[in-house]
Amino acid sequence: MKNSEVEQLSNASQFDFPKYTTQIINLVNSNAQGTRPEVVGQMSELIQEFDGNSLQEWIQWYSTKYPNAIEAATDKIYSKFQEMKYAVDLINREMIEAWVKDLVYTKTYCGLKFQSAIIAFLAGKLGKTWRLATIEEEAKGIDGFIGETPIQIKSATYKIESRLSETIDVPIVYYEKKKDGINIEYDQSIF
Repeated sequence: MKNSEVEQLSNASQFDFPKYTTQIINLVNSNAQGTRPEVVGQMSELIQEFDGNSLQEWIQWYSTKYPNAIEAATDKIYSKFQEMKYAVDLINREMIEAWVKDLVYTKTYCGLKFQSAIIAFLAGKLGKTWRLATIEEEAKGIDGFIGETPIQIKSATYKIESRLSETIDVPIVYYEKKKDGINIEYDQSIF
């Protein structure tokens, strides 16, 4: 479906942004949380309340219902952009290399070791067998099995990384590394 067809079917023109800018703004907004329902309203509900037929009618209706929302969201996002812009200026090749090493060496090693430790711990607690996923199973988003139940192990920070667009079709066990160990969170009904 081409943009012109979207415009025609939705009765709304599309904004045209320079390359990469929307990716950057989305990243900044995920940190600023400028378009959360408490700032701009619950869009899925609002669009159902709206009984108009054009973009102009929507803008007028929305602006009456939430007169300060656009400015409030913009202020939150722009403020966070200024903070992140400062951080971007600190990044150099050496920092990127350190980040790559941290990801490839430290986070990969620790993450994979945490996976097997968490799966083994939960299986022992539940009195079930366990195993790590095969390469083919990993390609399907499975990290391991407790009994016959496939699971994925994710850091608790994954829950707030809303910019990630992957779909996970198996239960997730979350972990958070603490000073004295690892906190584990999961839905007990899955086992």
